[in-house]
Amino acid sequence: MEVSFGKEVEQLRQGAGTTFHGEGILAITKALLQSGVSYVGGYQGAPVSHLVDVMVQAKSYMDELGVHVQACSNEASAAAMLGASIHYPLRGAVTWKSIVGTNVASDALSNLSSPGVLGGALIVVGEDYGEGASVIQERTHAFALKSSMLLLDPRPDLGVMVDMVEHAFRLSEASNMPAILELRIRTCHVRGSFTCKDNVSPQWSTRQLMADPARFDYNKLAHPPVTYAHEKRKTAERLPAARRYIVEHGLNELMPGTQANVGIVVQGGLYNSLIRALQQFDLADAFGDSAVPILVLNVTYPLVPEQVADFFIGKQAVLVVEEGQPEYIEQEIATLLRRRDIQTPLHGKDMLPSAGEYSIEVMARGLLAFVRRHLPAQPVDAAQQWLDANQERRAGVPQQFERPLPARPPGFCVGCPERPVFSALKLVQQDVGKVHIAADIGCHAFATFEPFSSGHSILGYGMSLASGAGVAPMMQGRTLAIMGDGGFWHNGLITGVQSALFNNSDAVLLIFKNGYTSATGTQEIISTPDDDARAASADKLASLTDTNQTIETTLKGLGVQWMRTVHTYRVKDMRATLHEAFTSPFNGLKVIVAEGECQLERQRRIKPWLAGLLRRGERVMRVKYGVDEDVCNGDHACIRLSGCPTLTIKDNPDPLKVDPVATVIDGCVGCGLCGENAHAATLCPSFYRAEVITHPTWHERLLDTIRGRLVQAMAKA
Repeated sequence: MEVSFGKEVEQLRQGAGTTFHGEGILAITKALLQSGVSYVGGYQGAPVSHLVDVMVQAKSYMDELGVHVQACSNEASAAAMLGASIHYPLRGAVTWKSIVGTNVASDALSNLSSPGVLGGALIVVGEDYGEGASVIQERTHAFALKSSMLLLDPRPDLGVMVDMVEHAFRLSEASNMPAILELRIRTCHVRGSFTCKDNVSPQWSTRQLMADPARFDYNKLAHPPVTYAHEKRKTAERLPAARRYIVEHGLNELMPGTQANVGIVVQGGLYNSLIRALQQFDLADAFGDSAVPILVLNVTYPLVPEQVADFFIGKQAVLVVEEGQPEYIEQEIATLLRRRDIQTPLHGKDMLPSAGEYSIEVMARGLLAFVRRHLPAQPVDAAQQWLDANQERRAGVPQQFERPLPARPPGFCVGCPERPVFSALKLVQQDVGKVHIAADIGCHAFATFEPFSSGHSILGYGMSLASGAGVAPMMQGRTLAIMGDGGFWHNGLITGVQSALFNNSDAVLLIFKNGYTSATGTQEIISTPDDDARAASADKLASLTDTNQTIETTLKGLGVQWMRTVHTYRVKDMRATLHEAFTSPFNGLKVIVAEGECQLERQRRIKPWLAGLLRRGERVMRVKYGVDEDVCNGDHACIRLSGCPTLTIKDNPDPLKVDPVATVIDGCVGCGLCGENAHAATLCPSFYRAEVITHPTWHERLLDTIRGRLVQAMAKA
């Protein structure tokens, strides 16, 4: 029941001479097939989720080509797949989200980079650095430097991006170095076109098997003493080979310009934004032609010293546009210029911000300082006016409103099964006192925002229980760790549960079992209800998460003795279970499995079913919740306890009352949380539950008629 990528799968079949139209990340996926990739793996996460999702759904076509596709349990398992390219002429590609994925995969990457690869090995990293990121602000560049891995940052043009994928495999094979292709959010989602080539079936594949394993070669193991020789080869053989390939195939692009006395060196992924910024100074046109010479680094590591030196010689100044910090590229350029005694002034972070995303406006401010200093004859009034106007517009927005706009932090989906648990957690702390809560990556991290404000730390996907290990022995009461089922399988089982059991930790672990890794696009995991369970479900409206007991049986097999499974929407039961966990005399790990199907997946599952019933004229009942305006006292404790977007306020219809009343607006999915909270917290009895029946049965019509007449009679009396 996950999102369908049927159209995208069909695009992967396009042959030579046809024109591909679409997003950047799908173009990368097509490029992998055109490059003769043998195996693909990865772990989902924005902005590269589509790569794995599309290939998994294209399994039948991948089987035709002989390409092995595997959805990995975490980034480390994906990186370990690339070990196939150490001994065999197999091209492999894996993908994951940004620096957090690279951190998880770092051990495997280091041990892959030491012996080097025979077949091309490519890691596609969604580099979501900047304001659009949902993770820590770091760069992948450091990993390329420390492990001597190729790092490509292609110019956001679909044709260039596809070429860079194909070159990445060849460059990897020519230098025996694994390659990283970093794609920014804008690059992944840029739309365009390119002329396709035929997909290439790999020489060795699932359809063309190798008869014998490779000959044993100790030199290809990441193990002393040969690792010392590996380190020498990195600088003596691999880097020179990579640099030769970069120059011979023109991977870095030189854009000549009329203002030959200055120049700009830019990361490939920032090229489009740079051109837009230059347009504000009339130094570039809408077609990308720049008056300032630009060296576009589609390969940001390794740099080619001779190429960089040639670009600097004869210029009065050069600006390096490098997003993020530390300024690895700028530092390397400064070093090679000094060694060659090239005195061309070098600018970069002295004119551009040291950290943060380089938007067009940010670049324009840096260019303003550069142009004023080194192109004094170039008019800058238009650019200055544009920057000032942008600032004035931003400053003027709040003045258009009578009062400041309220903050709108991200939050749970309407009807999310995780929201009730945090309501119960707020209630139970009224009984047991404040609790140290180790939060985790996932949808449940939205509880760190109001009205829940729950979570003292987030230290890595599935790391919540492990992160509480240092706090738990110092606390008078028990600590709570929260993780989702995605985090549990990603890392939490080993780093958290196993460690807690081994050390007899007296902590409480709450696992959200919603059936998917929902925050990354509801991808399936080992504890996802299977298709047979969906088809066999007698009640389509019921949650299906209880049909898969993999988490519970795994915990029992590992030795967990105290475990409770509670339906998430039953706030009163969840409150009681949490209270029991915090006060139980049992000394050891206590696990609560909060079971409730992801509401997005539930709606995708039941809406087509309900629509089919309506088309056939069959009975359909929908549950709606509302607030009795005459009963609501206007204290809004229900809203503070729930935070549901469909539970809000409106003007009080009673002219004698000032406080607005609570109301349930359109969008309610009928999860019942508002009523559950009112019951569990002993709030006012203003909530009501209504059943809306379409195509009712004859006896329901009769009962409705009788009720109507009774109400009329009582009203007259």
